[in-house]
Amino acid sequence: MDMPNMPNMTDNGTNMDMNMQMSFYWGEHGTVLFSGWPNHRAGMYTLALFFVFFLSLGIEILSNQPPIRHGAKPALGVVVQAVVYFFRISFLYLVMLAVMSFNGGIFIAAVLGHSLGFFLAKFRAISMANRESSGLEQKVK
Repeated sequence: MDMPNMPNMTDNGTNMDMNMQMSFYWGEHGTVLFSGWPNHRAGMYTLALFFVFFLSLGIEILSNQPPIRHGAKPALGVVVQAVVYFFRISFLYLVMLAVMSFNGGIFIAAVLGHSLGFFLAKFRAISMANRESSGLEQKVK
């Protein structure tokens, strides 16, 4: 039996528009993460871009943390790693949901944030490795 076309209604009787963009688009006309955000305002859209950029940057920095130091208490090390993992995964899911808005600017902000975060994390790792190797060379002399 065919059902008549019913409008999409919520429990309180209001109409909900459930159209979702399924291809990349540009500009502040869309929803990113939260209903009504950025609400077609350029300032809020810019805030959304920075938010996604810094979340992506944070993901890469948290992903490339140095291992637990030798001699650290195992329980404390595991707790610290679990807390870092919690935030990293939370940020990852938020960025994934933001990119699923199909907004081109949000996508570019996420890619740039990941790229800069990767660069900063690897730069720090190389700097630390060079510092440790120069410290070993001075001990040998």
